[in-house]
Order: sequence, then structure tokens, then C-alpha cells
Amino acid sequence: MSLALRVIPCLDVDNGRVVKGVNFANLRDAGDPVELARAYGQAGADELVFLDISASSSNRETTLEMVRRAADEIFIPLTVGGGVRTPEDVDRLLRSGADKVGINTAGLANPDLISEASRRFGNQCIVLSVDVRRSTDAASGFEATTHGGRQSSGRDALEWIVEAVERGAGEILLNSMDADGTKAGFDIELITKVRAAVNVPIIASGGAGKVEDFYPAVQAGANALLAASVFHFGQITIAEVKSELSSHNVVVR
Repeated sequence: MSLALRVIPCLDVDNGRVVKGVNFANLRDAGDPVELARAYGQAGADELVFLDISASSSNRETTLEMVRRAADEIFIPLTVGGGVRTPEDVDRLLRSGADKVGINTAGLANPDLISEASRRFGNQCIVLSVDVRRSTDAASGFEATTHGGRQSSGRDALEWIVEAVERGAGEILLNSMDADGTKAGFDIELITKVRAAVNVPIIASGGAGKVEDFYPAVQAGANALLAASVFHFGQITIAEVKSELSSHNVVVR
């Protein structure tokens, strides 16, 4: 029996506020993260993702407090990423109420972080968050980036994803930088290539603009569908997405 498809709002958090932009730039305020988390829990979200996009040591405690407050408010799984550099960072987030922890930049710099975190905490709570963009220099046509998409890692995205799964990443949060915020639809080519390369769940992220955009990502191999601005600014509801998927005989929660 296949698992029900998940619909997941993403809260990009910058200095304690939810923000959203286009292609990772031109950010605008979208509200208080804990208030939004509570509203999404009530609106039928299957999970929530918090990404601390300006994570640094100076606001890590802010993030932990935000996670604690959100975990008290919601009863659905919570994935938190941003600035995770050590197994101790993973431990602190899990103890603060996160169910899963996303690893991105630090994993590329030190792949052993994924191996160690998976060994200590279990691969079910280690999510590889990867910001991908098209590149003619990469064999697959896609490269992995670091620092919130601001720098190239020099790694082929497909090659890195395969390695991370072998090291114990239990899920892939696949962020398409080319599609991010464009509302032009998910990056179907990217999802298809990653699905062919690994067998762990894929959360497709980037490009949702209308309810009709979600089903093609499922067809391409996504196990979960993540969106931000269309949910934050009320253009689409989670219920509308689930209704659309159900009309295509997709099992939703």
C-alpha cells in the first residue's frame, strides 16, 4: 500500500518573521511563524517545514524558541532547517520539538555530518535539503548550491543526492531555485531525474502557482508537495490542493 501524499506549507523564517520572495530574492513579510503554524495545523496541513534562511549563531536561540512555541501549538510533524552544522545542532532542534531536521550547506561542506546524524538519531529524522539550479557544468544539468542558493557547491546535484541517501538521509527536500516563487509550476524534469536516482521520499518544492500545478509533480515522482507564497497570501488553500489531487485518484490524508 502506497503512503498518502502529503501537502506541506513552508515557512521561510528571517529574524523571527516569515518571508517569501522570488528565486530566493526580494523577500517580503508574510507574518508570525507560530501564528501561521497554528493556522496551517487547523487548515489541514500534513506537515510543516521551518527554514531559517538567515541562520547564524546570533539568532539560533531565536529559532529554538520559535520551534518550541510552534511544537506546543501544532500536532503535525515539524521539519526545521537552516544553520545546522553539527550533530549537536540536530540534537538541540529535536529536543526543542522538531520531528525532522534539514541539513543543507553544512552537509555539502562535511558529508560526514549526514552519516553521523543519521547514525545517532535515525535516518527517519534526517532530511537532505538541497537548493538546485540548472547548470551546463553539471553532468546531470543540475548543480547543488550553498548558503541559501547564493554560492555554487561545485557538486552535481544528482550525484550529491545519491551520496547523501547512501550516507543516511531519509528524505529529500528538493528545492528548485529556477522555479522558486515563479508560480510557473514545479520543476518536473528535476523531480523526474531525482526520482529515478533514489528511492527515499521526495518533497517537491518551488514553483506552485495554481492547484493544477500539484498533480504533475506527483506524476513525476514526488511523495510530498511543498508550497509557500500561494498558501501564505491566500491564493490557494490546502483543502483545494487535496481536492484537486483526489480528483486524480491520489490518496491524500
